[in-house]
Amino acid sequence: MALLQQSRVRVLVLIVILLAAGAGVWYWATSGRESTDDAQVDARVTQIAARIPGTVARVAISDNQLVEAGAVLVELDPRDYQVALDKARAELADAEANALAAQSSIPIASTSAASGVTTARGGVLQAQSGIAAAEKEIEAARARLVSAQARLREAEANATKSARDVERLRGLLAKDEISQQQFDATTAAAEAQKAAVDSARSQAAEAEAGIRVAESRLMQARAGADQAHAELQTAQTGPSQVAATRARAAAAEARVMQARATLAQAELHLQYTTVKAPARGIVSKKGVNVGQVVQGGQPLLALVQIDDVWITANFKETQLKNMRPGQRATIDVDAYGGREYKGKVDSLAGATGARFSLLPPENATGNFVKVVQRVPVKIVLDAGQDPEHLLRPGMSVTPTVHVK
Repeated sequence: MALLQQSRVRVLVLIVILLAAGAGVWYWATSGRESTDDAQVDARVTQIAARIPGTVARVAISDNQLVEAGAVLVELDPRDYQVALDKARAELADAEANALAAQSSIPIASTSAASGVTTARGGVLQAQSGIAAAEKEIEAARARLVSAQARLREAEANATKSARDVERLRGLLAKDEISQQQFDATTAAAEAQKAAVDSARSQAAEAEAGIRVAESRLMQARAGADQAHAELQTAQTGPSQVAATRARAAAAEARVMQARATLAQAELHLQYTTVKAPARGIVSKKGVNVGQVVQGGQPLLALVQIDDVWITANFKETQLKNMRPGQRATIDVDAYGGREYKGKVDSLAGATGARFSLLPPENATGNFVKVVQRVPVKIVLDAGQDPEHLLRPGMSVTPTVHVK
């Protein structure tokens, strides 16, 4: 009986020793490590959308297909955009032709303005000299008129005297006091004086006509001067006309730039009819088919970039005391039981997951219950850990971070 009790005691002691040893081994294995099963694989998932509206002409991919960067995914009907491109090219050619014509008119306008001012100034000087000559001609005509009028008065006086002499000698001739020859000579002299009067009158009339002609020339010269001044004023607006020509040329150049921008936009729109993969990845959620009309910004498919995956682990806030970027980590993937991946802590999120939720918790109430929060931690895999690209975003994993 005593031996049986002793054997039982030994068994119990052995069990206690084994339990203690197991607890020591467990403590040694888990000390300095933090683990969580609230973690999953993450990767960049790009939503591929059309940048312009159009009708789908070809779909070059299928669901879950691996595509390389730059591969054609979807093609839209390019005919409308090709027409717009041709129209933009024609408008650019027209704008460039107008700009060239406007530029070539600038030197012509400058030369015309300079020559117009010179010609107008010459016309003004010529008109002024014509006015001066007409005024001098009027003065000369007036002097001739004064002289003719004086000669006329003199001739009239002489004719009057001669006529009186004839009348006086006529009575003497009747008395035979003078000879017939003397009387005839006096009569002839009277007739000559009378003719002299007629000549003087015609000269005076001619002088008056000369004044009227000179005055008419003066009026013409003054009208020419007025016209020359008007032409000079018009010619002096040449610089403003040149400035207007330059402004039209600048506007034409602006239209050329606008047409070039329109052409560049049309070229871009034509390029956008071909939707290409921005990076290497797997096509997912394909929702586009041939003949479908799509709008700009409408999602067509998703591209999962499997070449760059990482782990998002949601650790409890009580597990972050000694966790730092750069610490070693191991990752167990549920889908590939027994396979372990190696990595390191890249960064800790700036806030808890609850803070980024659609409805963040509001703790300013009287019914507050403290709940341990979880903070997302990004863990990146070491190079060459997933050469077959077996990890997919959303897979559940269990990461363990070696904090010591």
